[in-house]
Amino acid sequence: MPKIVKKKQKTVLTNNTQIDEHALFERVSLIIENRKSRAGTYANREVTLMFWEVGQHISSVLLGGERAEYGKRIVSTLSTQLVFKYGKSFELRNLRRMMQFSEKFDNFEIVSELSTQLNWSHVVELLPLKTDEARMYYANDIAARNYGIKELRRQISRKAYERREIANANLTENSVIPFNVFKDPYLLDIFDLKDNFSEADLEKAILTELERFILEFGHGFAFVERQKRMIIDGDDIVLDLLFYNRKLKRLVAVELKVDAFKAAYKGQMELYLKWLDRYERQEGEEAPILCATAKRERIELLEMDKSGIAVAEYWTDLPPKEDFERKIKEILHEAQERLKRRKTLKGGGIRKHIDYFYESEDDDI
Repeated sequence: MPKIVKKKQKTVLTNNTQIDEHALFERVSLIIENRKSRAGTYANREVTLMFWEVGQHISSVLLGGERAEYGKRIVSTLSTQLVFKYGKSFELRNLRRMMQFSEKFDNFEIVSELSTQLNWSHVVELLPLKTDEARMYYANDIAARNYGIKELRRQISRKAYERREIANANLTENSVIPFNVFKDPYLLDIFDLKDNFSEADLEKAILTELERFILEFGHGFAFVERQKRMIIDGDDIVLDLLFYNRKLKRLVAVELKVDAFKAAYKGQMELYLKWLDRYERQEGEEAPILCATAKRERIELLEMDKSGIAVAEYWTDLPPKEDFERKIKEILHEAQERLKRRKTLKGGGIRKHIDYFYESEDDDI
């Protein structure tokens, strides 16, 4: 029986076949960049986990720092040895940070999950924060928005966490508004608005700088429409801005006011929400909510949040750092006092404890 011999096939390029050299270069470059990026992410993750393990082991050996003076000498000697063998990453200051890292983020499963998005530089910025809640707020923010170090520092300096807690403190136990969605106040200094600006000026500025506004506004917001027209009882009524929140799965209307909030606005905004609920709400979506601007004192009496209306101030000028921190602290203290009064009068029922933090003045961590 004769053998069947398989011949190897060769691909032959004729003179008429053209190779797109640019496309070839672009494709190979994309492969390289993708793999380098994944390798970099993996390397960052392993470094972050390594630093946590180093800090955790040192802390456990030193029995939680009970032998203070002896422990300091041991850590200093260990740092000298590690620097000689592995380099400056293990200098004494950084070694102490590793110990703090393992103490303040003591759940390894959470650390392992966050390490895919956070690198060591992120961790260093989070360590001085005073509460676990604050650290986790910014850690989750980094993971959700892919913040770099510069943006993380900006968010911390602008008190994003405290402003969210102020907004939370304004919500009652029967609130239709979800917790952890809005801030109060909003910092719209990014628009550089001149004195005596109008609502139209503010709306135009928001639309011009829409990406930056959404970054300030919160998580998961997508712009839907400006000057939303609603016909109610034959009248042509206009809503300033309409957004959609993917996380909440609901429309979020924004009504801009440049003056103090008036009680008459409540009925007007409830009407907006009813119209949106009837004509714009789609299957599977939650009921629409609305965000407006106002002074706070009158809002507590109106209990707007029970109607699905969140009210917040906005600042178009950011005061100096010391004044800003003092003002935010005062506002948060006032919000906490209102929360205590409500709990005293109504016997509790609020869903969330609120506290605040400030960055450490001591840079030696």
